[in-house]
Amino acid sequence: MSLTERVDKALEAIRPYLRTDGGDVRVLEVTPEGTARLELQGACGTCPMSLMTLRTGVEDTILRAVPEITKVEAINAEGVLVG
Repeated sequence: MSLTERVDKALEAIRPYLRTDGGDVRVLEVTPEGTARLELQGACGTCPMSLMTLRTGVEDTILRAVPEITKVEAINAEGVLVG
């Protein structure tokens, strides 16, 4: 299983919570340096709390499940880097 697939699988644990609030997250890429780049979708892409959601939920979930990932970055609905 590739790193991208492993990151996506890890996100399955948190997606139900994101979807409850009308949001979601999509894996854009995993770089050779171990950075997971994500896109915050739906309500998560426009929510003022998206940075907290990214750090306390999404990032923690990924880092625990896929130790090869060293950094998590995300863009919001406007294409702006979050965190």
